[in-house]
Amino acid sequence: MAGAAAVALRLTAPAGDTGRLSDALAGVAAPLPQGWSAGAVPPVTGFTSVVRDGHGGLVMARPVPGPVKDAEQATEEAAELYSRLLLRGDRVTVVEDRRLPDGHTRALRAEYQDVVNRPAYLRVMLLTRQARPVLLVGLLQPEETSRRQALDAVMTSLR
Repeated sequence: MAGAAAVALRLTAPAGDTGRLSDALAGVAAPLPQGWSAGAVPPVTGFTSVVRDGHGGLVMARPVPGPVKDAEQATEEAAELYSRLLLRGDRVTVVEDRRLPDGHTRALRAEYQDVVNRPAYLRVMLLTRQARPVLLVGLLQPEETSRRQALDAVMTSLR
């Protein structure tokens, strides 16, 4: 009987918000495409929100304290940090590094020598808005072109 109650509770428990992300602390909001949902707790300390696609893709947001003097350098440093923390690839290459109208973005692809891990993709986007800069980190494992495009679309929709 206790097992049935536990299953019933798990089935009826809310699975987090779906359809829209709204993060007042980071100052970002966006409708989410089908298959993406807002999570309750980001997996990395310091981030204030997370959305997931259920297939190894996630996007996290966090506010950046104070103004950003050099968006390109700050994005490069954040990409290096999160590459070491989240990717740990045997070979990590920069696949995109470009200025945005309101910030900078950098994307990395990690490859692994073992046969278990497939390539991973990491995008770091720094939005340097006047009052509230925000850092977005997107991760995709395994990396595939169509899923990469979906992850990038979610990240660019966050404003």
